[in-house]
Order: sequence, then structure tokens, then C-alpha cells
Amino acid sequence: MKRSQLRTIWIGNIIAVFLLFVILITDSIKVLDYNLYDYDMESTMSGQPHEDIIVIGIDDKDIAGIGTFPWDRDVYIPLLKKLAGAKAVVFDITFASRSKDQSHDKAFADELKNHKNVIIPIVSKTDTELTNVVRYDADGYPLVYELNKAIPEIFEASIPGHINRIEDSDTGIREAWSAIKAVDKDGKATVYPSLSVQAVKLAGGNVDPYLNNDGKKLFNIKYDGASKDFLTMSFSNAVSDKVKPETFKDRIVLIGMTAASDDQGKTPVDTQMYLVYAHANMISQMLKGQHVTEGPDWLENVLIPLLAFLLTVLLTWRLRAISGVVYAVGSAIVLIAAQYVLFSATNTYISVIYGVAALLVAFLVNIAIKTYYESKQKNFITKQFGRYISPELVKEIAKSDQELQLGGINKELSILFLDIRGFTTLSEKLKPEEVVDFLNTMFNMITEKALQNHGTIDKFIGDAAMILFNAPLDVPNHPYYAVKTAWDIQQGMIQVREQIQQRHGVTVSCGIGINTGEVVVGNIGSYLRVDYTAIGDNVNTAARIESQTTANQILISEVTYELVKDYFETNFVAEKMMKGKTVAIKLYEVLGHKSAPAEAGQPMVS
Repeated sequence: MKRSQLRTIWIGNIIAVFLLFVILITDSIKVLDYNLYDYDMESTMSGQPHEDIIVIGIDDKDIAGIGTFPWDRDVYIPLLKKLAGAKAVVFDITFASRSKDQSHDKAFADELKNHKNVIIPIVSKTDTELTNVVRYDADGYPLVYELNKAIPEIFEASIPGHINRIEDSDTGIREAWSAIKAVDKDGKATVYPSLSVQAVKLAGGNVDPYLNNDGKKLFNIKYDGASKDFLTMSFSNAVSDKVKPETFKDRIVLIGMTAASDDQGKTPVDTQMYLVYAHANMISQMLKGQHVTEGPDWLENVLIPLLAFLLTVLLTWRLRAISGVVYAVGSAIVLIAAQYVLFSATNTYISVIYGVAALLVAFLVNIAIKTYYESKQKNFITKQFGRYISPELVKEIAKSDQELQLGGINKELSILFLDIRGFTTLSEKLKPEEVVDFLNTMFNMITEKALQNHGTIDKFIGDAAMILFNAPLDVPNHPYYAVKTAWDIQQGMIQVREQIQQRHGVTVSCGIGINTGEVVVGNIGSYLRVDYTAIGDNVNTAARIESQTTANQILISEVTYELVKDYFETNFVAEKMMKGKTVAIKLYEVLGHKSAPAEAGQPMVS
């Protein structure tokens, strides 16, 4: 690998690493991580939350029947009496404002005093207007201020539980605080467990693991049921005679809004979940002892992306393009599938999004660099190969993906042999470097004329040349192009001859012979060295026709003549016996160019 290529690879990958760093610190693909987490959560959800949970929903029919919400407090007194046998009664209603008839507030508070298991929520602010950042104390409690709680008589007669929601950047609710700490103006701190923690404590469940989670009172919510999966009844049915008090015995009962309201949020299992069901999921989680853990940052944001990046860089340069694509796509699928299997088995979420991003960025950058250099190399090879055959033929071979067959095939070709006359005399007068310069000048002109007419330069032999037409790809009207090449070369020789005569006083000329017929053409030689060439009797005939030419003469065989006589002025010369032949060959001299065939003569795949 060249130094310039290595330098490009280094620069490209440094840019890729910088891009990944920007992606990481800006959380620009965090939404993909959330979507993957949500998919894991929803697809592994059992749909069977804890059976001791009942939700009483205040739905649209309740509001239509009882009146505009919020209701006067006396509405809840019959329900409280009916729920006397419940382990915990959880209101997802703040009761922060007074009833129109304040005696109803007192009556409700008096009824609350008869129950020691009613939880009423509080809400607080957890971020300051200046920093918009949640602060934690040394014990891991989020510090809050401006408590929004029930009116005093209701607050004092109930058990407080906070319902502060934590929203991710996509507004999804995936975490919760098990407790918060409020500090009043006098500096007195009060801890308020969450509504779900208070309910589980009343039900005799173990909440300690959720109150002491990695130094913070923060845990991931395990959603195990959508709204429809919880036993739910309307408020009106709950207070009616249709439902017996025994239904609620030893149950945890939640009362909250299921009518259209702003008490909804986005969760992994529902884009618009009534939040009473979010609390129900947390209670179910704690009763079942379920925990959702996450991988450490060093694993998710450093080790996995680093290994994915390095391995991808290495394999992209070692594998072929298709294999590289299979590796990149396959590895991304494996990473995503592996984290899903881990989550479904252990409720442990390992974020692989940055690993997948590192893999894809590394692959795209390196495959782009690799493709650039391969294209550059291909263009170089095409350019070099184009010195031997027509550039149009080179492009056609590349476009068709047609391999040149190993070994030989029988094919009709037109073969042109050319010999430079007067070269020996000229070489005696020139220095060696001048001889080479002369030959290069001659062969440049010959090559240009051959390639313009779709010919393939088979070989240069000293001061002679062999040119093939109709190989390796088909060239319609190849006899015409062979003779046209000979005619163009002889026209080009006029200027060359004048230059040599003026400079060196020597006359040079070309004799050209052409024959058309079946030959064996292909890669011929040994396993150590092969040449793409043509062999056979018709090749020998073309060479012997050339040997019969005089200065500046073009001779063609009878076979070629019959194929091009409409396009060139010709003159019958003689019948000649050729070495190895039992029948004389008629030879024709080309005297002028009349016209071209209607066929454009572009190369095409056979």
C-alpha cells in the first residue's frame, strides 16, 4: 500500500472518529436508542401485570354524568367507604384546589381520617429557571422546591406520594424517582417517597432495592402491561351496586383520569398512556421485584464503538466489496439482536446504537476510500490496456463484465500486418536514442489509427506490427475497419515521410497486408506467461501478403476484397502462390476510400 494511500486512510478515519465524537456528545442519534429500548420493552412485555392492582378510571361518561372535573370532594366519600378493605387506595388526583362548597372538603378529610391507607399525590419543581438541571444531594435524592400538594386538611389526613414525571429528550417516560427531598425556607429537609413506593409499602412489598439504586433514587420503569391489560372499571361502576366491596379487598386500587386530559404521556408501550397506568406499572414492577438495568457508559459509549470501529476498518480493507457489505449489515443486525436477547433474558439493556453507528461510519468512510483507490487503479489499468485495444472496447469489456476466455476460440478476424521499409538504412544514420524516438513516433501514429477503427494491437515486432479486428469483442464490419486502418496509416505516413526525408535524407514507407478468415484467438502461452494473440493459417496468410507489398502499398486477400469492395477503390494485382499453400491467392491493392457502411461499427458483446 502506497504512503499516500495510507495517509488518506488515516485522515479519513480521524475524521470518522471526530464525527462519532460529535454524534456522542450531541446525542444526535439518541432517539434511535430510545426507539430500540422501547421496542425491547414492548416486545418483552408479558401483558400480565400483578393481579392485585385495580384501576378506577374517571372516563368521559363519568364526567358527562357527574359534571365537569374537578368534582366536589363529597363525590369521593362513597368510593372511600367502599374501598375500606383495600390494602392501598391511590389517588392520581392532587386535590390542590378547594370545592365550591368547602364543607365537602372537610367531609372528605374527615372520611380520610377513617382510613390509614389513602395516598394523595404531590408534585414539585425539580429544576431551576437558571440551570434547568436537576441537582442531587449526597444521598442521591433529587432536590426540589415549590411543592404543589393537596389543600391542608386533605394533605394532613392522607399519605403523600410524589408523582414527578421524568421525560427524556423525546418526551418519553422511562425512569422514575423512588423518592425526592424537599427543603423548606428554614432549611428543613423532608423526604417524599413516590406514589408507587408508598402503595407497595402499604401492600407489604419490598421497596428497598428501588430506594437504593446505584447511589440515586432513580430506577428504570418495567412496563409489563398496556392500559388494556390492567383490570379497569369506571368511577360510576365502582361506586354503584354492580361492584361489591369484596372486589377491592386486599387490592391496590388506583383512581385516576382516563378521560381526555393532559394527564397522559408517551411511554415505551403506548404513545399516549393515561399516567394512572404508568403508576400501575411501577407498582406491578415493585410487587414482582422486577428491575431494568443498563450497561455502564464505558461499555456502551467507548468499548463497543471502539471495537466495532477497529474491526470494521480492518475487515473493510481485507474483504471484497460484497463481503464487506454483508459483514457491515450482518454485524449491525447481530449487535441489535444480541442486545435484544440479553434484555429479554435478564432485563438488562446494553445500548448498541453508538456501536452500530461506529461500525457503519467506519465502513462507509473506508469503503469510500477503498472504492476511490480501486476506481483509480481501474482507470489506470483501463488507460494502459487502452494502449493495446480501442478505448471503446475497454469500456465495453468493463461494462459487460464479460471475462476474456482462457485458452483459444475459433473466430473470424481481420488481421493486419505492417512493415516499415527503409528503417535499416535510417537506423544506420541515427543514434540509438533517435532510433527509439523514431519508432515511438511511428508506432504512436499507427496505434492511434488502429484504435480509432476499433482495432486491437496484438504486438510490435521490431519495425513491424500485427493488428487484430473483431477481438476480443465483436466489431461489426471488421474487414472494413481493418482496411480503413491501413488507408489511414498510409495517409499519416505522408507527413512522416516528408519529415524524415528533410531531416535525414532517407525515404521510409510502409507495406501493409490484410487477410480475413477464421483463426484461433485467445490467451495463448504457458501458466507462467500468456499473450492475447491469434494463430492459424489465416494469420500466416496475412503476414505473407504483407511480404508481397511494395513501398506505400496496401494489399488485401480475395476474401477481404469481397467484403470491402463497395467501400474502397481497388485494383487486382495478381495471383500469388504463398508458402504452405496449394492454391494461389488473388491479391488486390487498395487505391482509395469511397464510403463507409451504414452500421456505425460500435463494439458490442458477442
